[in-house]
Amino acid sequence: MKANPSPWAIETLYANGVTGFDVASVPEVKIVAEHAPGARMAFMHPVKSRRAISEAYFDYGVRTFALDTHEELAKILDATGGAKDLNLMVRMAVDAEGANFSLSGKFGVDAFHAPALLMATRRATQELMGVSFHVGSQCMRPTAYQAAMAQVSRSLVRAGVFADVVDVGGGFPSVYPGMIPPDMDDYFAAIERGFNEMPVSETTELWCEPGRALVAESTSLLTKVELRKGDALYLNDGSYGSLFDAAHVKWPFPVKLYRGDGEDAHEVEGELKPYRFYGPTCDSLDHMPGPFWLPGDVQEGDYIEIGMMGAYGVAMSSRFNGFGDTETVEVQDAPMASMFGLARRSIPAPKTAQRSNVVRLSRPKGGKRRRK
Repeated sequence: MKANPSPWAIETLYANGVTGFDVASVPEVKIVAEHAPGARMAFMHPVKSRRAISEAYFDYGVRTFALDTHEELAKILDATGGAKDLNLMVRMAVDAEGANFSLSGKFGVDAFHAPALLMATRRATQELMGVSFHVGSQCMRPTAYQAAMAQVSRSLVRAGVFADVVDVGGGFPSVYPGMIPPDMDDYFAAIERGFNEMPVSETTELWCEPGRALVAESTSLLTKVELRKGDALYLNDGSYGSLFDAAHVKWPFPVKLYRGDGEDAHEVEGELKPYRFYGPTCDSLDHMPGPFWLPGDVQEGDYIEIGMMGAYGVAMSSRFNGFGDTETVEVQDAPMASMFGLARRSIPAPKTAQRSNVVRLSRPKGGKRRRK
């Protein structure tokens, strides 16, 4: 849900057999309830309001909740009326290398305090007690999962408890320019090795929370060039819209250039040059340094397709400065890059490997829109 809460994404996953969703708020709970009826939900945000816990439990049947403190454990029990049918997941802090963004600073009980919390959580429920962690977003090193599982194992041994669930969290990567991860099978193999070495029972369940890897390939952004200043292109979408990662973590997403409208539209090819992007707002932070490699004759009125925007591109857009109007259309071309099957390469996949794709069309009010 965090990576892409679009109803079409939830419906597609649900239709293809995904019946469990990680949620972090009541609005996300409502989206799943509406678009994936009957799906299991796990409220894996370690810090929740009492109202959110109560509403999720009593109104939507959520039974799985994460925590990383004794205080949060007490809050969950109180907000659910002392319920005994809870699945409680202790979020553990782990040291992991290989991720583009570390997620270890905000959540997770450390190794010193973990045993007491694990024991208290074990006593608090008659259902499942589990452990979870997160190795960091866009993890490029499969062995990071195995190392994290070893750290969690030591805390379980010190606590003298078995885990009914081991949730290895997210971090599963996708393909971006300059970031070509190992094969996904390498990640699964490392997790299997780590799981086999953990102090677990035969009935212990292994969970994961893939976000980016599931949806990154699903969306492109089609944005318009409003002005060119040398190597700087001013677009009608930016860091406060769909390009948060391009601005704030400086990811150079794959791009293509198109010229013309309607049936006259065509892809522009030629010698590639590096460009930087600016968004439509008045804020100088609305800057995407790239480099984004496009033909040298980019002009005002051209369209730039920015690929691999399915993860967080939709989720993090806002209406700052009055911008943010988009139109979403469904197309049937292959993603610009892929982690899966024949398409696993950092260039466009062959047309025989087509998959459903969604293009977000960003435009100012009154501007022309172009459907690809």
